[in-house]
Amino acid sequence: MKTYINPPSSEWNSLIERPNFPAENLEEKVRGIISKVRTQGDSALRQFSKEFDKVELSELKVNKSEIDFAISQVSDELKEAISVAAKNIRKFHESQKTTETEVETMPGITCWRQNVAIENVSLYIPGGTAPLFSTILMLAIPAQIAGCKRLVLCTPPDKNGNINPAILYTASFLGIDEIYKVGGAQAIAALAFGTESIAKVNKIFGPGNQFVTKAKELVQQSGVAIDMPAGPSEVLIIADENADADFVASDLLSQAEHGVDSQVVLVSNDADLIEKVEIALQEQLQQLPRMEFAKKALENSFSVVLDTIYDCIDFSNLYAPEHLILAVQNSVSYVGEIQNAGSVFLGNYSCESAGDYASGTNHTLPTNGYARSYSGVSLDSFVKKITFQKITKTGIQNIGKTIEIMAEAEQLFAHKNAVSIRLKKIEDEK
Repeated sequence: MKTYINPPSSEWNSLIERPNFPAENLEEKVRGIISKVRTQGDSALRQFSKEFDKVELSELKVNKSEIDFAISQVSDELKEAISVAAKNIRKFHESQKTTETEVETMPGITCWRQNVAIENVSLYIPGGTAPLFSTILMLAIPAQIAGCKRLVLCTPPDKNGNINPAILYTASFLGIDEIYKVGGAQAIAALAFGTESIAKVNKIFGPGNQFVTKAKELVQQSGVAIDMPAGPSEVLIIADENADADFVASDLLSQAEHGVDSQVVLVSNDADLIEKVEIALQEQLQQLPRMEFAKKALENSFSVVLDTIYDCIDFSNLYAPEHLILAVQNSVSYVGEIQNAGSVFLGNYSCESAGDYASGTNHTLPTNGYARSYSGVSLDSFVKKITFQKITKTGIQNIGKTIEIMAEAEQLFAHKNAVSIRLKKIEDEK
């Protein structure tokens, strides 16, 4: 990791630019995949499975016997861990339920809002180098709390046409039985537009590689909702002299191991701490099975030394990290200074892994600076907010003149007339 010592704020914008790993003709390739799935349906999905996943599939949908076998392959220890995590995630997301209240804006006019679940949603679960079964918990649980009627899961198969047992077990644990062996941009196309086997959905959730991300971006342009723009995983850690270098290094590596395109950033007011973290990184790196992924990610990562913790927070707010760790003394006292972050972890013992798996907060978060304007997935992600109003005879008399004046000023006389007719009939009844 390269270290920058007190870079002037005029240089911060260049420092916060994420690494760029463009695939050649990425958009053109993804558009081609989407077009083929739209026109050829299941046939295209099977063709892409053969081309990309190196497997020929007779059936795209996972059957009950496959799920039953997967359940038998998952250890009791992992099943218990999934159960504990699910309880915490459910408890946190249940707390997000709100009771909407009716408001009388003026006599005779009552307005209110109602949460209505999005009926059909999909969960895209990566299954490549790291089968993210934890993401099923993060997406399915709030969807179920919201009341979504249909949850469909897509995930790529291995070369033998199988799905990772932990993915199938977790889906089954949550009662999801509509599961398809389809990955990549082709899965996003199928979910967005439908095929013979896969009925289209109203909103697509879940992370993925750059092909999946680009596909989500493109189908959104066709009116299909997605959870948020997404990119490679990232963490920014603000640490002072009280931080534990071993802890900091472990948190940096926990994100670096996601993939070569991940980025990790350490910002501190203590240059000595950064040196200690560098030593700890090298020691811990040697013990990781995914060492090569992490090493590549570290090449595109950096450390920054600034004068004060407030300066560090200013830098973080500009960077807008997916994950922010405050490994500083009295970390809670800085909460009010945080403006842009997907999820924040306070203190030396709040490791980012806790949020990834089991503390209860959601790990589906905005990356690539989108935390400046997007929130992570929550209960609200799975509902629509519909407003209602009821206007009585008294109410239309109270507000009618206001509407007429405004409508006439905009030269929308049919709008005005909708009120005028009502007011005249009321007057005639007297």
